[in-house]
Amino acid sequence: MTHSRLLRRLLRQRATLFWAAVVLVVLAGAAFAPLLAPFGPDDGNIREGLASPSAEHLLGTDKLGRDVFSRLMFGAQIALLAAFEAVGIAVLVGVPLGLLSGYLGGWLDRIAMRIVEGVMSVPFLVLAIALISILGPGLAKSMAVVGVVYATIMLRLTRGLTLAAREELYVDGVRVTGGSDRRILFQHVLPNILPALIVQVTLMLAGAIVAEATLSFLGLGVQAPAASWGTMLSDAQASIRESFFLALPPGVAILITVLAFNQVGDGLRDLFAREAKGGSLGVNPVQPVVGSPVAALPGASVPDPLLRVSDLTVSFPGADGSPMEVVQGVSLDVGRGEIVGLVGESGSGKSVTAMALLGLVPDPGRVAAATVALDGQELTGRTFDELRAVRGGRIGVVFQEPIASLNPAYTVGDQVAEVLREHTDMGREEVARRVVELFEQVHVPDPQLRMRDYPHQFSGGMAQRVMIAMALACRPQLLIADEPTTALDVTVQGQVLDLLLELRGSTGMSILLITHDLGVVADVADRVAVMYAGQLVEAGPTAEVFARPAHPYTEGLLGSLPRNVRRVGRLPSIPGVVPPPAQWPQSCHFAQRCRYAQDRCRAAPVELLASQPGPARAARCVRSGELELTGVAEAPDRALVPTEEGR
Repeated sequence: MTHSRLLRRLLRQRATLFWAAVVLVVLAGAAFAPLLAPFGPDDGNIREGLASPSAEHLLGTDKLGRDVFSRLMFGAQIALLAAFEAVGIAVLVGVPLGLLSGYLGGWLDRIAMRIVEGVMSVPFLVLAIALISILGPGLAKSMAVVGVVYATIMLRLTRGLTLAAREELYVDGVRVTGGSDRRILFQHVLPNILPALIVQVTLMLAGAIVAEATLSFLGLGVQAPAASWGTMLSDAQASIRESFFLALPPGVAILITVLAFNQVGDGLRDLFAREAKGGSLGVNPVQPVVGSPVAALPGASVPDPLLRVSDLTVSFPGADGSPMEVVQGVSLDVGRGEIVGLVGESGSGKSVTAMALLGLVPDPGRVAAATVALDGQELTGRTFDELRAVRGGRIGVVFQEPIASLNPAYTVGDQVAEVLREHTDMGREEVARRVVELFEQVHVPDPQLRMRDYPHQFSGGMAQRVMIAMALACRPQLLIADEPTTALDVTVQGQVLDLLLELRGSTGMSILLITHDLGVVADVADRVAVMYAGQLVEAGPTAEVFARPAHPYTEGLLGSLPRNVRRVGRLPSIPGVVPPPAQWPQSCHFAQRCRYAQDRCRAAPVELLASQPGPARAARCVRSGELELTGVAEAPDRALVPTEEGR
């Protein structure tokens, strides 16, 4: 998350800003107490003892005639210094040990965790009082003890975060480059776990203030006559019969300060977290597109679709806070019993489009659409809970990393059964029979035995079969397969594709197949839709699009396909990469990489229109009717590099 994005999120959290201002007021009051306090903390006149609040003494005086307001300000100094001492010790001791324990493991981890478990098995105050009774009272000693106890909490948290972070792929990437353990820990692991540690620090500061006040009240912390909120409460208790008011100022000060630190901690937690709020078609209710519905186009539409998507747009806040569209006006139909391939390079918007259909675009994404209809039932405007009945029930999903999509804590049978328990009224025995039936349907051998296995006991191909079984559990009308063969070897890819075709034939379900592999599309798809930089640039029957593409980007993708022919010179490729959304022009998005681009291609936005190569074709190109583009059948051996020809 960028600093500007973080700042904008913080400015929207008004409650956090308010409590942060309270913390700053307390800090300023403590820092400038010698200048702002009307009296010294120990200045007093016993003849003015227990005086009521007045212009001279804003909060009155205590039994010894000392100004309560002045002692309250100097007491803030001690409370904050004590908190900073305890938390400072906790961070300096707990964080490095937690990093080493979680990253290295072994005997260090075992010893450290046994010590932590022993310390945490004893109530905090009991342990602190026992240690202080040995070391003797005093602010520095008492808060050092609190700091050591807090260090065990910080060690345990840091260790847990480090254990999770060290398994991430970016850590493996640093290891293979020869990065040292020190570099990995302090430059890669620590920055990623820092947000959680910052939140814990704010909560510990609040706890340390309460701990100091408690110990000083008991006579184990600050000693009289020093001004501390705890000693002020102790003095107020001694004179409670003469004036109960003396207990209110330090009590309220502790309450407000602790509450402020806790609220700031909660705000920081929300600030660093990526929350997904319930809504329809994403994290918020879908905003209807103003204007006339988008006309059905040949190639992108069919007469009686199972799924109809019209003018779907997904946006996220840009660097300046304004909406940045990552999917722009996608309109596409999926027919009954049809397989539609959605293809394009990484960054084209394929997966975001699929997540938008399922209502799973993460916050702060926003989705708008003229219509999203499944079997004639409109899905726009549905609440998040209403879409739950659609996800898993009427629409099944298969993701590209099956092992990562399965929960390692549960057997695969339990995870498939969970879908059935969520969407049906089946009993336990009926659910078990259905799971076995599903495993047989996707050709998992020995289904009654394998359903009791855990995900790590499955190969990638078998795990993907489990994911397909989970998606098919409630007999969905539509299956969205998001790169289902990407993480599999070639042999297993073929098996999974054959399985999808077999299931389409036996169940009659429709499939939206998202992939960047045109070879996969050629094998199984009836129609193909090509996306580039958030836009649908071409659509039509697979055989026709492959034989004679209508968009230069499609020609480039087809030209990059490996073929079993002898080649001379450089292998064909599309120059450049898909630009980030912030750099997408208002005109043709592909013009910068297109060797056929002319000035008119860069003059204005280009619409998706019916194209000439066939009656069921659509393309987003102003030159589609005049270009003679090369398809797979013609197998060119020329590299697709920009030239002046055709400009």
